[in-house]
Amino acid sequence: MPSITHVIFDLDGLILDTESLYDAAIQKTIDPFGKIYSYELKTQLMGRKYVNSMEILRQNLGITELTAQQLADQSLAVLYDLFKTCNLKPGAERLIRHLDSHNIPICIATGSSTADFNAKTSSHGDLISLMKFVVKSDDPEVKHGKPHPDIFQVAMSRFEVPGPASPQNVLVFEDAPNGIKAAMAAGMCSVMVPDPRLKDFPEATEILKSLEEFQPTKYGLPEYSS
Repeated sequence: MPSITHVIFDLDGLILDTESLYDAAIQKTIDPFGKIYSYELKTQLMGRKYVNSMEILRQNLGITELTAQQLADQSLAVLYDLFKTCNLKPGAERLIRHLDSHNIPICIATGSSTADFNAKTSSHGDLISLMKFVVKSDDPEVKHGKPHPDIFQVAMSRFEVPGPASPQNVLVFEDAPNGIKAAMAAGMCSVMVPDPRLKDFPEATEILKSLEEFQPTKYGLPEYSS
């Protein structure tokens, strides 16, 4: 395996514990229609641009009363209040600060829009500021959301010179199948930290139960100090 020189992080469910907040907000939005937001449906939505995910939800549940944009707007109105309460996922802060302290270039590539990203990270600005940059779903260069590779390819192109020698020198951290598929399509190594309910995994380079289990030296990255 080539040594990793650059690292890309997903945001939701990987750095921030927002997935349960999304579940609550979406369920509240579709309650008036007598629909249930199942985990099986959730796996189809994870990692996608939000309005696109709402279109998939609308079609799967047969909701004709609202458009995808209306579903997105209504659920986000609930979410913005909930985002203020979101916590960091176990191991995220330690890993991010460790990589930054050793001058490993790191960034975020997220399916969140700029407005959503700002709302989610408002309580964690100090940690997020360690990222060299953030690529969001409404970036004009990101033509297609995950599972397409666009967002990771754009992120790779934005690392300061000298950037990664090849995609194989980039490590992507993801929690969602669509994110792992996007990383694979971009030719990058990937570590998946999935929801424990997920049964079918894409072929990530490594699958962990938590970021606390990650061993940097396995990828040629500096060892954690004790």
